[in-house]
Amino acid sequence: MLSLKKIASLKWLWVVLLSSALVGCSGTSGKAPVVDRSHGAKQRQYNPVTSGHYVVKRGDTLYSIAFRFGWDWKTLAARNGIRAPYVIVPGQVIRFSNTTKAPVVVKAPAAQTTRKPVAVAPAKPAQAAKPVRPVTSAASKAAPVVAAGGQGKWLWPASGKLIGVYSSNTSLNKGIDIAGKLGEPVIATADGSVVYAGSGLRGYGELVIIKHNDTFISAYGHNRRLLVNEGQKVKAGQQIAEMGSTGTDQVKLHFEIRRQGKPVDPMQYLPKR
Repeated sequence: MLSLKKIASLKWLWVVLLSSALVGCSGTSGKAPVVDRSHGAKQRQYNPVTSGHYVVKRGDTLYSIAFRFGWDWKTLAARNGIRAPYVIVPGQVIRFSNTTKAPVVVKAPAAQTTRKPVAVAPAKPAQAAKPVRPVTSAASKAAPVVAAGGQGKWLWPASGKLIGVYSSNTSLNKGIDIAGKLGEPVIATADGSVVYAGSGLRGYGELVIIKHNDTFISAYGHNRRLLVNEGQKVKAGQQIAEMGSTGTDQVKLHFEIRRQGKPVDPMQYLPKR
């Protein structure tokens, strides 16, 4: 006959064995999936990065890099010595720190070819160049498309219900979210030119960025399909995309207005409806 002490020891051993079996059953096959939906929001950068650098990848534009890292595109261009028409190439280093070094460009080695020697005529004495007067077109004198703080200067980018508003106290939403149905039209909110169209900015899905003037850009995220290309001129009210759910968990349009690189509340610029 077992003593009470031995019975207690056997019970404790049974508990240990049972616990070990349960732990073994809780591996990856039986574990409930955990989905982190915050990764997209964390990728949205609103305060300018002021240290380090970024190496340009295929599909990047100066405007998309400035948008991603919270910069005004003009300031970022000036910091890196990039002049109009602001073309960047894969392998180019975009610096965020205050440096006077010229941007570094990684180029593929040029193909070697055999050429015949070419006779060079003797150089003629250089003549002083006549000063050329800069030509200013009527378009360059035109007033900006969008006036700062002027309500009614923009169109609503979609006709759905407002489901998310701008927040100045958190980095989670620096624009507005508009609900809708899959495939509904997304329109340009004002005249401008497309400076980015793609899915390279994590958290925005299929994204369009439009430059309206030297001060304002607008961004349209989570589209199903983009209907415009980079460099294309668009008019206010022109359809630029189809609403979708890329980069998010529901069909909606994420819309931002940025003034000199900083997000502003779109409701200050959109007309009341």
